Amino acid sequence: NENEYVVYYKDDATAFNGEKKAEISSKGILNNKISTIIFEMLKENNINTHFIKSLSDREMLVKKVEILPLEVIVRNIAAGSICKRVGLEEGVVFDEPIFEISYKNDDYAVAMKLATREELKFLREETLKINELLKAFFLKLNLKLVDFKIEFGKDSEGNIILADEVSPDTCRLWDVNTNEKLDKDRFRKDLGDLVEGYTEVLSRMNNK
Repeated sequence: NENEYVVYYKDDATAFNGEKKAEISSKGILNNKISTIIFEMLKENNINTHFIKSLSDREMLVKKVEILPLEVIVRNIAAGSICKRVGLEEGVVFDEPIFEISYKNDDYAVAMKLATREELKFLREETLKINELLKAFFLKLNLKLVDFKIEFGKDSEGNIILADEVSPDTCRLWDVNTNEKLDKDRFRKDLGDLVEGYTEVLSRMNNK
């Protein structure tokens, strides 16, 4: 089917724009399973995504999309680059989510013809809906959704839908009680075994 792709989840891990690299056994399997559960939850809540079905431990079938060259970021709690940029202490909870796109100026995205004003408005509204759904979903697992980055694409009919993955590679997740980090910061900052953290996230999902 020319309008479908198979996504294969690898074990590669990178950080700091590729300066730190490793191959971590079974990371791809964990991310595929976690992303599958999240995509299914979002679908149940009327969010359109590229996900069709899981094919194997490492593969999922998705709709073919043309990825919008904009990285969308939502921050609920201060962590990572925003702390360095504006001097915030890690852990500060924002009164409302901070919405960013990788081209910080919307005018730039429009001028580059990366997205129209209407598409940017849709991206913001859809992303904030996704944020509320993910926050509630993870809170049931005793996890705080600190921040996350997502990508959107256009399907064959021109609809903008959520694409890529939603996993501990793309979300910061902290335990509600201990603030233990169960995401890729374990790899970035050498905070503990990455697979152990991702396995804990998946285990909570399967036991909810």
